[in-house]
Amino acid sequence: MIDTLIGEIGHLFVIVSFVSALLAAFSYYKLTVSSEFEKSKWKVFARSTFYFHIFSIMGIVVTLFLIIYQNKFEYHYAWSHSSRLLPAYYIVSSFWEGQEGSFLLWMFWHAVLGIFLINTNKRWEGPMMTIFALIQAFLVSMILGVIIGDLKIGSTPFILLRDALADPIFQIDPNFVPTDGTGLNPLLQNYWMVIHPPTLFLGFALTLVPFSYCISGLWTGQYKEWVRPALPWMLGATLVLGLGIIMGAIWAYETLNFEGYWNWDPVENAIYIPWLIMVASIHTMITYRKSNTALKASIVLVISSFILLLYSTFLVRSGILGNASVHSFTDLGLSGQLLVYLLFFTFLAILLSIKAWKHIPTTKEEISSYSREFWIFIGATTLALMAFQVLIPTSIPVYNAIVELFGGISNMAPPADQIGFYTKFQLWFSIAIALLSGTGQFFWWKKMKGSDLWKAISTPIIITLILASSVIILAKITNLTYILLLTASIYSIVANSKILIGLAKQNVKLAGGSVAHIGIALMLIGILFSSGYSDVLSINNTGRLINRELPDDMNLNNIPLFYGKKTQMGDYTLNYNGKLMDAKGIPELVNIRDLADTMEPQFKVAKVNIEARGKVYAQEGDTIQVFPENTYYKVEFTHQNGKQFSLYPRAQVNPNMGLISSPDIKKYIGRDLYAHATSIPNPDAELEWGEATTYNLAIGEQFFLNDYVANLISVERVTDLGSVGLGLDDVAVRASVEVQTDNGIFMLKPLFIIKDQLVGRVPDESPEIGVKLVFNNVIPDQNIFEFSAQTTQQDWMVFKVIEKPYINLLWIGTILMLIGLGMAMFRRYREFKLMRDKGQD
Repeated sequence: MIDTLIGEIGHLFVIVSFVSALLAAFSYYKLTVSSEFEKSKWKVFARSTFYFHIFSIMGIVVTLFLIIYQNKFEYHYAWSHSSRLLPAYYIVSSFWEGQEGSFLLWMFWHAVLGIFLINTNKRWEGPMMTIFALIQAFLVSMILGVIIGDLKIGSTPFILLRDALADPIFQIDPNFVPTDGTGLNPLLQNYWMVIHPPTLFLGFALTLVPFSYCISGLWTGQYKEWVRPALPWMLGATLVLGLGIIMGAIWAYETLNFEGYWNWDPVENAIYIPWLIMVASIHTMITYRKSNTALKASIVLVISSFILLLYSTFLVRSGILGNASVHSFTDLGLSGQLLVYLLFFTFLAILLSIKAWKHIPTTKEEISSYSREFWIFIGATTLALMAFQVLIPTSIPVYNAIVELFGGISNMAPPADQIGFYTKFQLWFSIAIALLSGTGQFFWWKKMKGSDLWKAISTPIIITLILASSVIILAKITNLTYILLLTASIYSIVANSKILIGLAKQNVKLAGGSVAHIGIALMLIGILFSSGYSDVLSINNTGRLINRELPDDMNLNNIPLFYGKKTQMGDYTLNYNGKLMDAKGIPELVNIRDLADTMEPQFKVAKVNIEARGKVYAQEGDTIQVFPENTYYKVEFTHQNGKQFSLYPRAQVNPNMGLISSPDIKKYIGRDLYAHATSIPNPDAELEWGEATTYNLAIGEQFFLNDYVANLISVERVTDLGSVGLGLDDVAVRASVEVQTDNGIFMLKPLFIIKDQLVGRVPDESPEIGVKLVFNNVIPDQNIFEFSAQTTQQDWMVFKVIEKPYINLLWIGTILMLIGLGMAMFRRYREFKLMRDKGQD
């Protein structure tokens, strides 16, 4: 029976949260502009309505989660994103897989931050919370799900399946409820997808705080006072959003098969662009705090970072990217709302900035090229240009849409080789950033004159040249751009390390900038080696083409593996050892050959006892639950020095997405072995068996089956065939044939049955080794047994292995960058808290 009550409650919470957000925005506006006499009553009302809004948001979250968790597949959202087979932690992921859930996650973080802001900075509460509540109203409108005539406002997550799908079944039975949902996208079934989206959306939410401070300052005439309280929030937002981006990169590296962690996909770019602007704004805000310069630049950059974040939301969720991105959402009819959302706050910020511009204080002091202000300006400009270079081509679908809107035709297309295109430009910007982050630190902490500069940087330059030359010679680097990037990055590490050592002697809490810059330089070196000098190990020296229709590099750089046949790959011997599955309640993967199919793909019957870690988890004949979307391909690696390990890349053929392949990675200190399947047999295709070959065999006699050595071990009478009853005159005998492979011994056990004077034969087959064996007859006077065998292609996979050198420098650099941002954030927050406690903020 369809449960409409919980959806109605959820939708009621949505409407209440929308109305309460508007009331909170209005009342906080009145609090800001009212006289001192009226402020107290408006504050009480504003807080009450915003807290009621928060209660409503929590109600939406709880209601939607209950619909998903309780498998209420009468609701379109639960049916589209969840299933009964999902583990609990992936059910959590299905909450934010859809657009509505991700908007709700964004609103949730805003609500949490709103509580914190109301209770920590009362001076700015009125104007800030006006912006906060207004943005919440816009976000809630995205899931409002109200239709007025031809106007649709939002897409509700509480719509029933029968109202969302025009399926004939609902005309026959309006109360029809599917027994299961379509499940979570297999690519999202990864632990990073449990924590990556919440982190990313927390970063989105945090970006609103400095934007709100900035807009509040422009609105209320506090043109410079907003910087101090906004700075720690901008540092925190940059830290968290950077962490979310890196989590996404790690997910891509461990789950997708484009052989890297960054593909310059438009959706990746859309988040990278505002993050660069946020980093630039941090530097100008700190400059203003130090020397009262760059205030206007700070205003422009803080506003731009938030507007670009809204623009990225529009790109991803409007459907405008179409086929340009593998990450983009389809259009749910929200593109108009998203555009209004973007334009409203863009024009609001521009209008307030124009109105206040002539009143914003500026310094008349001439900026010297030997001043820290000059170097900060150059650094911020470089970061902005980096963002701009990515923004222009990423926005090509938007240009096309605008031209078509006015009746024109635009054939502009994004770069065909997006990795090569963006990398070509971003490398040079990275060189500049590395040099600036090294040299600029000396200007930041010391007042420099021309004669002092060489004294400060001479030692770092000498050390850099020695280290860089050594690495260039040892690594045999010949590409000029790579040489420059490596040298600049090493220089940044050495220069910032010198500053760090000096600061550690005074107060290590001041060293956040140096730690972050060292981290960024290490990241650049890690990116340089892992991407620029990755090496394909799976060179196809087998003498056979994978497919004549494939390009030469595909045939050359991928190696075919056949079950039970060892294959040489450089210093390694590879042995494909079959397919495995996740099984519920069993801590290790289970070999598919030990499982028999049932009518339902999520249930299998154990052919043998299933053991893991010395314990039997399922007896022969037990039915166990498996996760058929997760099929792993075990490949054993044996190095020529005798060391062994196994990798388990995941692959499946999806009817809608084609081959979905996820890598497995062997991690070393100085390199990663990145391995994934590039082709597998279609699991739904029927096996094509060859012509039968007849064998007359005695016990113990050896013969060949599909190039494997086989041996007839025994023939024994069977007295119990389970559901098939045997009479007194009936006979059943089972042969045991041992087949020797590089993966051990396979046993084939075909049956020969005489029942009610009729002959029956039950063959045994092994798709892994490509053999079907039939027990045809018993010739008792000769002690000979007749068999027939059919063969097919052994189980196979096409495998690619790439060595990625020094990729750990990327992850180590990331950690250091985040630590440095965290140190700077806590330092600036302590400064703000101290001034606030003194009543100066």
